Amino acid sequence: MGPHDSDSSDEDTEDFTTTDILLGYASKEPTGDTISQLGGSPTWLDPSQPPSAALARCKICTDYMPLLIQLHGDLPEYFPGHERRLHMFGCKRRTCRRKEGSIRAIRSVRGTDSSRNVKSKKAQKSSAESRSPVAAPLQNLGSSIFGVAPPSAGSENSNPFSSPARSNNNPFSANPFSTSSVSPPNTSISSNPAAPEISDLPDTFAQKARLSSTPSTSVSPETPPEPWPSGTDLPQPYPSYHLDADYETLDQVSEQPVHPTTMMDLDEPTSSSSASAKEDTETFESTIDKTFQRFADRLAQNPQQVLRYEFRGFPLLYSKTDAVGKLLAPHQPHFTGHDKNGGNHKVAVAQRAGSAAIGIPPCQNCGAGRVFELQLTPQTIAELEVDEVGLEGMEWGNVILGVCSADCGGEVGVVGYVEEWVGVQWEERERP
Repeated sequence: MGPHDSDSSDEDTEDFTTTDILLGYASKEPTGDTISQLGGSPTWLDPSQPPSAALARCKICTDYMPLLIQLHGDLPEYFPGHERRLHMFGCKRRTCRRKEGSIRAIRSVRGTDSSRNVKSKKAQKSSAESRSPVAAPLQNLGSSIFGVAPPSAGSENSNPFSSPARSNNNPFSANPFSTSSVSPPNTSISSNPAAPEISDLPDTFAQKARLSSTPSTSVSPETPPEPWPSGTDLPQPYPSYHLDADYETLDQVSEQPVHPTTMMDLDEPTSSSSASAKEDTETFESTIDKTFQRFADRLAQNPQQVLRYEFRGFPLLYSKTDAVGKLLAPHQPHFTGHDKNGGNHKVAVAQRAGSAAIGIPPCQNCGAGRVFELQLTPQTIAELEVDEVGLEGMEWGNVILGVCSADCGGEVGVVGYVEEWVGVQWEERERP
């Protein structure tokens, strides 16, 4: 049961557990974030430097694809001085469904003067360390990942959603997508404008994930440009929604003790019928897809979610028998706890081992490992196709986005665009 499903009193808070996953919800009402959106038309870090239109073409029919989601993805804890946005597009043609390349994603990034200063400081630190015989202490991976205490902790800095305008008594009164009034500078390639300091960068959906480490960056050649088309050449966009977010809450599942009972039945079944019933039960249990059941049960607790976000986390798999599932399932953490909740997620997060352990192919632009950032859920389809007539719509059950762990592609004052890995788990028409 989640915050967007029912009104929960403070007396019921002990019945829930909160994970480190941010859930996104579609909203027709403004949420304070003017960048992140579901559907609608894309906007760019710099309108004068749009991406190559080839990145938004379906790889099957080569038509332009409408926007599925746009996300404000600044991660100052990982990439100081980097402005980031994520865009995902999907083809509407029925003949292109269930084919690789019919859903694509772009990561846009632009460096600021802050990123230049960070690189300079890193170079100086690296030079100093190379002259020092003392080895640097090993980094505590768990502390690096978590950064601060989880939302349930009592420290005043434990809640990454906190803001001066937020009431401490209402956990849903603030919007984690909210941005400041400072807009990204509108620059051109030939100009070298003064960029905002890192402290002035707006809070973003990505920034709320309690991140702390900073991998190195890499710059690669730009994609050959194709002029971005005019509005008349673009497909009809999906309805546009604002995005709201909150941490995932799950029901606390307690095992109820089973008390032995004695029943008397005058019509007691014969041994043959009992054996048949047992066989039917075993046959039924053997046909259950536990991966899908965990996926469905987890989403059912917050059924309005359209987005699951956890940078450097693990995706919730729809299946482990399709191509994407076979690629990623061997690298999934072993959950502990009740299957209904997918186990104790905080234990799983502590077992992260970096991009090499997630199973996603490396970045084709710079060669660095890719990490999980977000996934779209089937509720996205319900929101985007709310005005569609008929049953012929999108047919996926899960869309997973893996991004470059080095956030490559951008330069100071220049926007770079890199296509990222998209793993689509298509809806199974017939389940065994």
